Amino acid sequence: MKVTFYEERNFQGRSYDCMGDCGDFSSYMSRCHSCRVHSGCWMMYDQTNYMGQMYEMMDDCDNCMDRYRMPHCQSCNVMDGHWLMYEQPQYRGRMWHFRPGEYRSFSNMGGMRFMSMRRIMDSWY
Repeated sequence: MKVTFYEERNFQGRSYDCMGDCGDFSSYMSRCHSCRVHSGCWMMYDQTNYMGQMYEMMDDCDNCMDRYRMPHCQSCNVMDGHWLMYEQPQYRGRMWHFRPGEYRSFSNMGGMRFMSMRRIMDSWY
């Protein structure tokens, strides 16, 4: 895990790189107005607006139902990386590209459902 904390908004000002737990942040900076997650995970939820059961995702998953006993995901917060979400297990069916950001309700995105996901590791362009 690597997170960079910035004293000012929009990743400006003095910064502090954190690679793990930090018990006393004040010894490094007086305030924090923005942060950037360089590596880590993302969270998915079985209900909209980040409610219900939460699952931490850090790697590829070929079948959400088998792995998490979760029939479908309703919202997610991608904190790092770009991901491909597939509507069927084993990376099959229609695919959606997710970048870092908050996705509060998949029903507002055409009722999409996904059952497997894979992190994009390389760029081909």
